Amino acid sequence: MAITTNGFFVFLQSDEWFFLYSFRAIEQLGGLELETDYPYEGEDDKCVFNKSIARVQISGAVNITSNETDMAKWLVNHGPISIGINANAMQFYMGGISHPWKMLCNPTNLDHGVLIVGYGAKDYPLFHKHLPYWTIKNSWGKSWGEQGYYRVYRGDGTCGVNKMASSSVV
Repeated sequence: MAITTNGFFVFLQSDEWFFLYSFRAIEQLGGLELETDYPYEGEDDKCVFNKSIARVQISGAVNITSNETDMAKWLVNHGPISIGINANAMQFYMGGISHPWKMLCNPTNLDHGVLIVGYGAKDYPLFHKHLPYWTIKNSWGKSWGEQGYYRVYRGDGTCGVNKMASSSVV
């Protein structure tokens, strides 16, 4: 699995601490290349990292709180948040704000790494609904979802968005 960080790739496993280990590995390697220089191919292969074309360096990593209000504050002040998520509902996503039932998207069964890049809210006056959401960048390409992005309900830990959150320190 992979997550995308501002156009850069970090390869992950579905383990809570692996996000932080991945950030530490990036720090030790000397940075990240652009996605166009080192595209994700979905195959096991040898690392061919070229430090001379690295475009960003990081100086550490932090775990982020599970409080979604505080997560939004972090996002505004510091930038994208790497998260683990249950990707069951994502497989069928075509657009809109996803808010699947917990029985269809267990928040404790995290199986995919993605990146929270924004948030917002949409009003649906006809249904008298106000839906807050996260905007998530996925690694499945621009032909998936909303041009590679996923909007998921914000505020109740939908699909585990708040269970495993971390970020690099740039």
